Amino acid sequence: MIIALIIVPIGCNEKIEKQEKPQPVKEKSSNDSAPLKALIIDGENNHGIWPKTTMMMKDFLESTGLFNVDINRKAFTWQGPHHNVEVDDNYKIEELLKDYPIGEKEVGEAVSEPVADPNFSPNFSEYDVVISNLGWKSTHWNDETKMAFEKYMADGGGLVIVHAANNSFGDWDEYNQMIGLGGWGGRNTESGPYVYYDKIGQRIDDPSEGQCGSHGPQFEFKITTRSPEHPIMKDLPTEWLHTKDELYDRLRGPAKNMTVLATAFSDKDGNGPPWNKNVKGSDRHEPMLFTIEYKKGRVFHTALGHMDYSMECVGFITTLQRGSEWAATGKVSQSVPTDFPTSENTSARNWTL
Repeated sequence: MIIALIIVPIGCNEKIEKQEKPQPVKEKSSNDSAPLKALIIDGENNHGIWPKTTMMMKDFLESTGLFNVDINRKAFTWQGPHHNVEVDDNYKIEELLKDYPIGEKEVGEAVSEPVADPNFSPNFSEYDVVISNLGWKSTHWNDETKMAFEKYMADGGGLVIVHAANNSFGDWDEYNQMIGLGGWGGRNTESGPYVYYDKIGQRIDDPSEGQCGSHGPQFEFKITTRSPEHPIMKDLPTEWLHTKDELYDRLRGPAKNMTVLATAFSDKDGNGPPWNKNVKGSDRHEPMLFTIEYKKGRVFHTALGHMDYSMECVGFITTLQRGSEWAATGKVSQSVPTDFPTSENTSARNWTL
C-alpha cells in the first residue's frame, strides 16, 4: 500500500481536522480517475515568505490535473527573518498571511517566537502525499500526532520535504530516518554521515566529524543528474541551471535506503557563509534532490526552494510535481515541459495568485 506525504505551504480551502483513528493507507495510482489527495503542512518556518510559497506549491501541484491539495496550518504562526518582502511601518511580514489566505477567515495567531500547537493533528490517512513547508525552529507535534504520522509512513504513505523542512525536528529519530539528510536543528556528527559525490563521480558516505548544515549567499547554480533512469529524473537534462537559491551543503543524517537523484557543486570560495569567514564551501557535489524508502513509504526530498523566486524556476516546479506524484504512487506520468532550463540558461515562470 502506498501513500504520499508532502509538506509545503500553499493556498487552498481551510481545513480544520480532528484526530481520528488512523486508517490503512489505500493503494493509489496516478492513472486513477480520481485526483490524488495532497496535504501541505505549514505554520512555522524561518523563511518568512512561507504563506506565499505554500500557495505557490499548491498551485503547481493542482495545475498538473493530478492533485487536489489541502493545507493544514498550525494554530500559532511564526514567520522567520528570511524573505524578500519590503517591511516597514505600513507593511509587516505577517501581512502575507492575509495576502495569501487559506480560507475565508484567518487561521492561527501570529507570534514573535514559535509556540507549540498541542492540537495539531492532521488526519494523514486521508492523503496520498504530505508536503512539509515547515522549517527551522518548528515546534514538536504531540506524541499522538507523531505516532500517527510514523504509522502513516510505515504503512505506505508519501512525504515531500521542501528546503528548510530538513531543518526541523533534529531530535526526532523516525523523522530523520524519513528525510535521509538534514541540517541545523541540533544535528551533529552522531546524526549520521555526510553524503556527497566526489570529483570523479563516486558517492561518498563520510562519517567524519564536523558541523551539520551550511550555505553561502544565494546565486544561480548547475544541477547535475545522478540517477537518470529514476522516474522523477527520466528525460531531464544531465545538467540544468537553477535560478537564484541557497545551495545547502554539509547535510548529514541516517541516509538509509536513500537514492541521490541530483547534486550541485559547493565551491570552496563561492559558497562560504558571508557571516562566518572561517567557514568555506564544502568543495564537493552536494545532494539537492533525493529519495528515501522508509518502511513501506516513499519520500521525495528537495533541498531547493529558499525563496519565492527560487520556486519559480521551471526545474523546481517540474521536480516538485514529479517528486510528489512519485511519493504518492511510485510512478511518474508527467512529461518534461518544453521550457525546462538548459545547462546554460535558467527558465522561470512568474507566479501570481
